[in-house]
Amino acid sequence: MKKILAILLLITTAALLWCEEPNLPELEKIGTFSCGKQPKQVIFSPDGKYIVLPLLEDDGFDIFSVEDKKIIRRINPPSCEKCGFAEGLFVPEKNAFFVSQMTTGNIYEYSYPGFTLKRTISTGGVWSKFIAWDAANELIAVSNWVSNDVSFIRYSDGSLLKLVATAKAPRGLCFVNGNKDVISLAFDGGKIEKINIQSWKITDYVSIENSAMRHIVINAAQTIAYISDMYHRCVYEFDIKNFKIKRKTTVFNNPNTICLLSDRWLFVSSRGPNNKEDYTKPSPVNGKIQIIDTTTMQIVKTIEGGNQPTGLDISRDSTLLCFSNFQDANIEVYSIK
Repeated sequence: MKKILAILLLITTAALLWCEEPNLPELEKIGTFSCGKQPKQVIFSPDGKYIVLPLLEDDGFDIFSVEDKKIIRRINPPSCEKCGFAEGLFVPEKNAFFVSQMTTGNIYEYSYPGFTLKRTISTGGVWSKFIAWDAANELIAVSNWVSNDVSFIRYSDGSLLKLVATAKAPRGLCFVNGNKDVISLAFDGGKIEKINIQSWKITDYVSIENSAMRHIVINAAQTIAYISDMYHRCVYEFDIKNFKIKRKTTVFNNPNTICLLSDRWLFVSSRGPNNKEDYTKPSPVNGKIQIIDTTTMQIVKTIEGGNQPTGLDISRDSTLLCFSNFQDANIEVYSIK
């Protein structure tokens, strides 16, 4: 009798756990939509009405209307003829949108709504890429790929507070520890570095030989970061407090942008294998979007992308997924259920 009761208890517990388990996101394709050349990133506006597409080999950034399902506008920042628009960032509390231009070392601030140019800010660095925002101190951080440093800029007047030298080719950035520190990823330098924004010094680092780290996101509690590594074709689960890698998951070739859904599901855009002639040319096979369950760090879903899926974002209400196909000059939009 005791054995039967024990078995019934186990079955009941398992059933309760199964009922409480969050469902795997269901994705339904809305469509594929053409855009400008080499869409490097995609960013949903805070209200979910638009998707902004910085274009690496074109003269600005495109605005895609979610309602109209088409590009409705091309924004041409100053020096747009030099192309090189890499990354963007909305700052809702400032009604602002920023976009970086590698070829000039500038970031441009636009109003949102409206996308009216407000100002041009020089980063003081060379080949500026990723932009991060510190709401507590009203600071902008920008990684500079060629000058091997990170710019820290005061929002109020756009002045450069500090250029902090990093390992080679810094890329992904994220404010952590209550915005006291910044984690910087070195694409060529093989390091995950922690920069303290009071001392402006690197206070800790982790070395990963031959790595090519690109993007970092963190969970809501700021305890865990996830980092994509193109060379080792993996995603790291990173303990922020102890500053060390906990687990890693092998994904498809050349993982690029990553994004967390509901603090559990990690979406990964993987570009695919490089063209043997030149990595900047179309890949021999199309890329993939994969979803990792962060409780197990296992891949639980894969969808096919176009040629070199690169940018990726999820709307703030968690209902839409968008990713860009770099070589196809288009984006794909999916509903999330």
